[in-house]
Amino acid sequence: MRVVGIIQARMGSSRLPLKMLLSLHGKPIIEWVVKRVQKAKLLDDIVVAIPNTPQDDILANYLKKLNVHVFRGSEVDVLARFYFAAKEYKATDIVRICADNPLIDPMAIDDLIAFYQKEKGDYVYNHIPKNNLYPDGFGAEITSFEHLEYMYLYAKEEKYREHCMSYIVDNPQKFHIKTFNPKDKNLHYPNLKFDIDTFEDYAYLANKDFDIDISAKELVKLFRGIDDENS
Repeated sequence: MRVVGIIQARMGSSRLPLKMLLSLHGKPIIEWVVKRVQKAKLLDDIVVAIPNTPQDDILANYLKKLNVHVFRGSEVDVLARFYFAAKEYKATDIVRICADNPLIDPMAIDDLIAFYQKEKGDYVYNHIPKNNLYPDGFGAEITSFEHLEYMYLYAKEEKYREHCMSYIVDNPQKFHIKTFNPKDKNLHYPNLKFDIDTFEDYAYLANKDFDIDISAKELVKLFRGIDDENS
């Protein structure tokens, strides 16, 4: 078994362009993601899958500094980008991580992989909205290369090429789908939002002081205080 974490990243966000290199407490967002994912103990390798567009050249150049593999593929066919990245790095199983999650929790990734290995599901997730207890931004999902290849070959609709795991979610009759929640009840705050889609999301994280090594439990405690003050 060779579990490869594939981080999905691009510079061409419509809501917050160039956000991958936007500085959060002194480090670009993409660096937060990569360095936190690198702390996961059950990943055998990590790849950042980015588009092969001129706009993303600057991102590729920055990633060279972070001791991480970079795979470049289609900007619009994200499913193909993931498939060929997984194939090139000989993944038997793939953990998909979005690069708009700078506070991704490495322990959540390890818990996801361990649960997947134990339960033998086709697809395991911890993040689909309104169906979990994790804060938004700790999410990841895992499936096998076999199922990724099946989607690459047969999931032809545009929405499935853009959202590369959504074919499985939309076809539960074809796949053994599992989900799980954190055992630690101190993390049961799905109302908290730690991903960055907009400038407001970025400002929410930038306006509170913390460093790249902060734990998930410490993050929840810190931002619960903010939300309690605003409620």
